[in-house]
Amino acid sequence: MKNFSRLEKELGINFKDKNLLARAFCHRSYLNENHDFSLEHNERLEFLGDAVLELVVTEFLYRHYPKKTEGELTAWRAALVNAESLAQTARKLDFNEYLLLSRGETKDTGKARDFILANSLEAFIGSFYLDRGYEACKAFIKKHLLNKLSEIIRQGLFKDSKSRFQEKAQEKTSITPVYKVLQESGPDHAKHFEIGVFLENKLVAKGEGMSKQEAEEKSAKKALEIKKW
Repeated sequence: MKNFSRLEKELGINFKDKNLLARAFCHRSYLNENHDFSLEHNERLEFLGDAVLELVVTEFLYRHYPKKTEGELTAWRAALVNAESLAQTARKLDFNEYLLLSRGETKDTGKARDFILANSLEAFIGSFYLDRGYEACKAFIKKHLLNKLSEIIRQGLFKDSKSRFQEKAQEKTSITPVYKVLQESGPDHAKHFEIGVFLENKLVAKGEGMSKQEAEEKSAKKALEIKKW
């Protein structure tokens, strides 16, 4: 078992029910290899934490930005609670060290691990809510997630990658990006697209997806990274 008391100390919190804390980090795969483990996996806690997180963030945005429209607030909330944002926060809180995973999952450090980290943060919020209540959860979320909001607004991170890349391209080069299908494969019910984003005739980045929209979004995201915009 991991030393969760060290995590409590690092976060400055104290769980009454230590099993609730451990469950938040227990991935389904861990139970497949540890049949005698006495706790459940974290998926039900994740379900609860997702709802608590959305309520806390929504209430904060509603109260602090009374002149903003529903659409703007929705975009800001999505940027705060999407999987990428949650995984970043989980890594910053060192949650990676406390995950209970199968041997196979332990070896995966890419996107799959980010997804597990994001889910573990939601599960942690669910367990914290059950153990300490709504106000304690709100304080935790405000400290570790809502503090990112000003940067999200300043950098326009609440916008999709295509919008951001177009704005930056026009601002820095006066060129409007163009997206072209580079490759299309698969049957009609399971198409696969590779799309390139171009500035004039220069290919900046490629993206792949099951739809043109998905591939375009991924190519724009890569282009932002490549251009360091």
